[in-house]
Amino acid sequence: MRIRIRARLAATAAVAVTTILSVGMSAAAAPVGPAASRAFLGPLQRVSAVASTVPGNGDQNPYGTAVVERSIGNLHRGNILVSNFNNSANLQGKGSTLVEVSPHGQVSQFAQIDAGNLPGACPGGVGLTTALTILPGGWVVVGSLPTADGTSTTAQAGCLLVLDSQGRVRETFSGDGIKGPWDMTAVSSGNRTDLFVTNVLNGTVAAGGNIVNRGTVLRIALRRHGDEPPRRVDTTVIGSGFGETTDQAALVIGPTGVGLRGETLYVADTVGNRITAIPNALRRHHSAGIGRIVSTDRQLNGPLGLAIAPGGNILTVNGGDGNIVETTPGGRQVAVRRLNANGAPPGAGALFGLAVNLHRDKVYFVNNASNFLDVLSR
Repeated sequence: MRIRIRARLAATAAVAVTTILSVGMSAAAAPVGPAASRAFLGPLQRVSAVASTVPGNGDQNPYGTAVVERSIGNLHRGNILVSNFNNSANLQGKGSTLVEVSPHGQVSQFAQIDAGNLPGACPGGVGLTTALTILPGGWVVVGSLPTADGTSTTAQAGCLLVLDSQGRVRETFSGDGIKGPWDMTAVSSGNRTDLFVTNVLNGTVAAGGNIVNRGTVLRIALRRHGDEPPRRVDTTVIGSGFGETTDQAALVIGPTGVGLRGETLYVADTVGNRITAIPNALRRHHSAGIGRIVSTDRQLNGPLGLAIAPGGNILTVNGGDGNIVETTPGGRQVAVRRLNANGAPPGAGALFGLAVNLHRDKVYFVNNASNFLDVLSR
């Protein structure tokens, strides 16, 4: 995805961004009020390149980002998994690879997924999205929103793919509300995991570029049994009514990043240019709609990826201007950093997935413009 999103609640547009961020730059600081000095982003000033995310098959457009918490199989503690959405011809919804990057820049291919050899249904095939998480036992779950030709007219519902710690696909989850899984977070307790998944293809293709308010957030309950792949036991729609639209350059725009703080799930409502909060996300049995509006406009400019910072603030990256924004749960935007300064407008289309490192003092993020994993640090 190479997008520029105008900072208006429902106005979206997309353009190609082909320029590359100069790495090793100082992140331009734009504090927002006196609380900025206490913000997580406060001391983080430097953007550096970690490594290219392009594997041997040439896949491009890194999307999902997840940090490995425990070493198991081919997953190594502290490394970062990255999913690719485009193939070597730069066709969206055709990427099939996950790469593993060490903090020092060593890169290995974790998985290359064969759409013709899956253990279950995945309508349309494989096009790996930002929906990426790692569960206890080394189970990797990644979303697929595939296309036949890189355009939104051929986009299909896709699925969630479950890989073991060796990078082999062992299971798929499809249907029952999974329609274009776009981003995801998870929480585990005992042998139970709850996935929180945004979906962006609920009538979107049929709308032909018009905005439809049908984007959803699902809570998918999984059970793990020994060494067997986790099994889906329940699916609940806990959020609905989010704006979503297809776009010639961006493929699809809709609810993206999600992050859990306590029992509140925060959602980056990209079309609405806002952050919303779904209360009682772990226990609710019905949809909260879009939830409570936490913060909108100001420094937000098409928020995409979302992560929870140490201390509980909300980090989002903008699709429209290359900035990362820190927002309190009460809605105050307390800090902004420029992560990418190239393109027209500067930084447009460069950012997507992000993740806080294990030591809780850096932020990894994908740079779509350069096909690199970058890091914001002191």
